[in-house]
Amino acid sequence: MVTFKQLNYALEIEKTLNFKKAAGHCFISASTLSNSILQLERSLGARIFERDNKKVLVTPFGRSFLEKAKRVRSEMEDINELAAGFSGPLSQRLAVGVIPTIAPFLLPLVLPQLQQQYPDLTLKIAESTSESLVQSVKSGELDTAILALPFPLQGLLSLKFWSEDFFLVSHRDRQSRAVDGIGAKEIDPGELMLLDEGHCLTDQVLELCRIAAESTINTGASSLTTLVGLVGCKLGQTLVPEMALGPLVSANPMLTSSRLEQPGPHREIALLVRPNYGNMASIELLRDFFFDRLNEARAKQPSGEQE
Repeated sequence: MVTFKQLNYALEIEKTLNFKKAAGHCFISASTLSNSILQLERSLGARIFERDNKKVLVTPFGRSFLEKAKRVRSEMEDINELAAGFSGPLSQRLAVGVIPTIAPFLLPLVLPQLQQQYPDLTLKIAESTSESLVQSVKSGELDTAILALPFPLQGLLSLKFWSEDFFLVSHRDRQSRAVDGIGAKEIDPGELMLLDEGHCLTDQVLELCRIAAESTINTGASSLTTLVGLVGCKLGQTLVPEMALGPLVSANPMLTSSRLEQPGPHREIALLVRPNYGNMASIELLRDFFFDRLNEARAKQPSGEQE
């Protein structure tokens, strides 16, 4: 008989393709994990993994089995969340994913008050790329994820709670004149530094400005903090979302920002969730909470200054 614990073990091996690492993630010994998978394969009458001392491969049968296992785990997570929902929204555990261009700017703003207002809520935060977070929500590893749209949702629901524009950040010494707004055609692609591949912000900027990726400066940076630091060293310019202006730009008198004069909003921020998620009331409450905190922060900005 196949157990839910065996399904989780098999899915962890698929993720790591390493029995020792998977065992560590499951907090069991490698031998216990190996024996459990052997029992599972005997119950099924087919091998899920090919393994030797050097590598682990998923068999054709294993690929089909693991896809079904992901759906089973997702349904089980939804059953657990359905029960949790009856004890009141935001009173249980939530696993939340966030992309790196949102996490360092949104979380410090909302988490202290969220924890104060909902003391029974336990949060597990995971930071990763949009594509990875979408897959984690679909598989049930995460309850929800905070992403910037547009992005392919693959059947997930989106609960939008914020809209914002992009701003071009420059060093004052490299900008010939002070401007409140700048058109995409006025940006020199050879001066523009963007995040490395895999970040949806880069794809959104390139599409919005109709710029070829090969014409920009390839920094290999994985954070907006690094990019803005390079701008401060007069190595180029970069585009950042409004949410990042306060933490990254306002405190540095040598930096200046100009709104990208393209039809907006340039990106929308949303919570992604499975359509049949059992604790939807918590996600809807999170959406409203985030919206209120962001509006409060925007209202506190001095007149004429963007967040």
